[in-house]
Order: sequence, then C-alpha cells, then structure tokens
Amino acid sequence: MADKQISLPAKLINGGIAGLIGVTCVFPIDLAKTRLQNQQNGQRMYTSMSDCLIKTIRSEGYFGMYRGAAVNLTLVTPEKAIKLAANDFFRHHLSKDGKKLTLLREMLAGCGAGTCQVIVTTPMEMLKIQLQDAGRIAAQKKLMAAQAQLPPSAAEPAVERRTTATQITRELLRSKGIAGLYKGLGATLLRDVPFSIVYFPLFANLNKLGQKDSNAKAPFYVSFLSGCVAGSTAAVAVNPCDVIKTRLQSLQRGVNEDTYSGILDCTKKIWQKEGPTAFLKGAYCRALVIAPLFGIAQVVYFLGIAEFLLDMLPQRRA
Repeated sequence: MADKQISLPAKLINGGIAGLIGVTCVFPIDLAKTRLQNQQNGQRMYTSMSDCLIKTIRSEGYFGMYRGAAVNLTLVTPEKAIKLAANDFFRHHLSKDGKKLTLLREMLAGCGAGTCQVIVTTPMEMLKIQLQDAGRIAAQKKLMAAQAQLPPSAAEPAVERRTTATQITRELLRSKGIAGLYKGLGATLLRDVPFSIVYFPLFANLNKLGQKDSNAKAPFYVSFLSGCVAGSTAAVAVNPCDVIKTRLQSLQRGVNEDTYSGILDCTKKIWQKEGPTAFLKGAYCRALVIAPLFGIAQVVYFLGIAEFLLDMLPQRRA
C-alpha cells in the first residue's frame, strides 16, 4: 500500500472494508475461475468464463454464482487486514530513518505480508473451493447420467446435496483435526508469497509516478489504476501456483478426474496430461477478480474511510 502513516486499527478497518466491497463485486468471476481451473481434459463442462456463468445461472439460479461467498465475506476482513497491515509493518521496520526502501526491501516486506496472511487464507480458500466447485461436479454427474441414458432412479444420486461451510468444517475437524482446514498450505504459500513480492513493490513504484513530490499524495485515479495494474500483473504471474492450489484443496473430484498427493505430483500430472497451457486456466478470470479488488483497496485507503470512522468515536473526540 501507499506509505501513508495511519494507525493500525485504521489499517485493519481499511483492509476489511476493501475486502468486503471487492468480494461482493467480483465473486461470480472468482467462482468461474475455480470451476475452470478444476475441470480436467476429457471432463470439460465449460469453455470460457461467460459460458461457465451462463450455465451456472441456468442450473443453479442467480445466487448459484455466489456459492461460497459467505465464507469469503466472513474471513476476507481478517485476511485483507492482515495482508495490508503486515506489509505496512514490514515496510516501516525495513526502512532506515525514513529513507526510501530499496526494491529488495520492498520485496521482503511483501514476502512477510504474504506469509502472514495464509493463517486465514488457507482455511478460507479451502472451504470456498468446496462450495464453488460443488455445482460443477453435480452438473457433470447429471450430464454423464443423461449420456448413458440411465433411468431416472439411477440418475437421482447425481442430484446435488447442498452442503454448508459449517458442515464441511465440522467434518474436517472430526476426521483430520485442525490440519484438515490447512490442506494445501504449502501451495497457498507458493501462491501468496510471490504474489505479495510482485504486487506491493509494483504498486508502490507505479503510485510514485503520480506524485508531484515525495511528500505529496498521488491523485485518486493514479492510486486506483496502480492497484488494478499491479494486482492483475501479480495475479497472472502466480496463476500456475493458483491452479495447483485449487486442485490440491478440492476434496471432491468429478468422474475420472485425477487425485494428487502433493505439489510435485500435481504439477507433474497436469503437465503430462493437460500440457503447460493448463497452468494458465482461469488466468484472465483471476486478473479480473484481483484488479478491481486491489483498486478498491486503494480507493478505501485514499478516502481514509477508517480514519473518519475512528474519529467519530467519542473517545477519539475527547
């Protein structure tokens, strides 16, 4: 984020507000990304993002595009708050007497932020993916039953049973303990740490291009565009890691779809069976999700919404 000096509570509120607004706006695109990344060759249900969203609305209704949104809306506030506040924390402690950070130190601050956020990101993504991909698996089973011309009674199991994040959480805790919620932790680190290493230095340097001098704040539109460009660039750069993470965290598989024992096994099978282009599945969806999400984060920071709210508290006015 910009190097604007604001209090830790304000940073946490800013991150939370930005996350809530961003998720609400772009969640259907994120759902399409998950389903596109999870489908394997020979079992393709969707040809593009628009095809995925259209089929989702037809089979699951409008609110089908928001399956798993409750998990994100609940956990995105601490996730984004940790990410943004941690980056500012590390930038502050890595700066020497207020001097400009070197690129290496900016990258180290981003690395620290990405490492801290996985505490919340991993279980959030784990639960969200199960809910987002459930419709794809149910639709695939239904289609295969129809193609096999099975009688209605045989096709009945293909009808999807709606599960909730609470049910999934309870089952994971019962069967695997807390570690069950952190399945894919290594892959999440592999995605989020490089993302933050790319995003935060890139945003800081793009934002500085709009500053008339070192003490002036960049114009609103510069911060917004810098957040969008840096976010989409970092998102595409780490998309192969996101594909691996999505596959590893999916507990349910479609018919004849591969299972994976770890990062290396997943990478090898995707490369051999689907080719290198499979690592770019959902890349444009991810860019469309991340760009406005981080652009909105810059809007929230620019407007100082959190500081305004904190100043309204009686104890702050006293």
